[in-house]
Amino acid sequence: MTKRFQKKVLKNGLTIIFEKRNIPVVSVAIAIKHGGIHEKEAEKGISHFIEHMLYKGTPTRNSKQIATEIEKNGGELNGFTSEEVTAYWCKMPSIHTNIALDVLTDMVKNPLFDEKELEKERKVIFEEIKMRKDTPRIFIFDEIQSQLYKSPFGKNLIGTTNILKKINKEAITKKFKEIYTPNNMIICVVGNYQMEKITKWAEEKFTKEKKKINQLKIKKINSSKVIKRKGIDQANMVIAFHLPLAKDKKNYAAQVLMTLMGEGMSSRLFTEIRENKNLAYAIKADTNINKDFSYGIIYAGTTPEKIKICKELILKEFEKVSKDLTEKELKETKNQMIGNYLISMEDSQVQLGNLLTSEIESSAEEFYKFEKMIKNVKLKDVKNLAKIKKYSFLALIPEN
Repeated sequence: MTKRFQKKVLKNGLTIIFEKRNIPVVSVAIAIKHGGIHEKEAEKGISHFIEHMLYKGTPTRNSKQIATEIEKNGGELNGFTSEEVTAYWCKMPSIHTNIALDVLTDMVKNPLFDEKELEKERKVIFEEIKMRKDTPRIFIFDEIQSQLYKSPFGKNLIGTTNILKKINKEAITKKFKEIYTPNNMIICVVGNYQMEKITKWAEEKFTKEKKKINQLKIKKINSSKVIKRKGIDQANMVIAFHLPLAKDKKNYAAQVLMTLMGEGMSSRLFTEIRENKNLAYAIKADTNINKDFSYGIIYAGTTPEKIKICKELILKEFEKVSKDLTEKELKETKNQMIGNYLISMEDSQVQLGNLLTSEIESSAEEFYKFEKMIKNVKLKDVKNLAKIKKYSFLALIPEN
């Protein structure tokens, strides 16, 4: 663990994570340990809706002023909602760190939830839903979760227009008060600042109120689905399968496997599917490993008539890895991952995301153990994980 890293949990339960940088830039985030995974089916999309609304104004700042205070001081402002966390972040010159903390704190403590703004933002989210549906690659990544998990977790965290039409100001205000309490918050700062100043700020600004976030039961499934759509020319397909959870050390073997299979132009699937067989332009592997759910995906964009052969070749390549993976290839993949890990830390904003993700999955300290954990991955564990026995499949194909 780097000596520049510090972490503290305050008496009110708020967690502070800090990594010192000696360059004049800082990235700041306030994150809430709540996302799509905590939502019942009737409220699916409410976390994301709240995220949008927090940019729409407080008693002392309207939406324009929130953006102006950050951007006119050279900063960037944004946020995101995932299954396990909702975060608000900005990146700016470190001399303005106090502005970043002030604006973000005001947003997460004092949102107005103005009725008129709420109705306007509801329409914006409807457009976001359309955009995601109309972009095949995004759509298929969103949709695959429904083939891996039963409802409500299997439902897309952005929600549907029918559900969002029913979520009113009262529901949003009630949910906000339930989850936006200090014990459910993380303040993360990466840059040229001081831990003492962050701690003092948090102790002065946040109360001792505590509330518990309810955890819904997740039920795993495996299923297949083909969706036909007019107006597209390419077929988009995904093969997905469950992986070890973040708390299981074998998740590192899973990461090695997926990097080997589909990360970059040197990966096995890129070589076989694109270079040797010329079946796809895009072929990629990815993982979504968390403390409560975990899966890997292989994506390919190909012609409709080539879907079957692509699927067969992908599964065959996994089978080959389960039998013939060598220590040499394993070591090369580990070197690739460690190199990517080191490069990821260069940007304070990316590092902010790294530390937040690690804290949600287990602890921020675990991030600094990544190199050691990857080096310790055993050949047999990677080969065993490559034996794909059950999987889910989803394809979006043109309708003639």
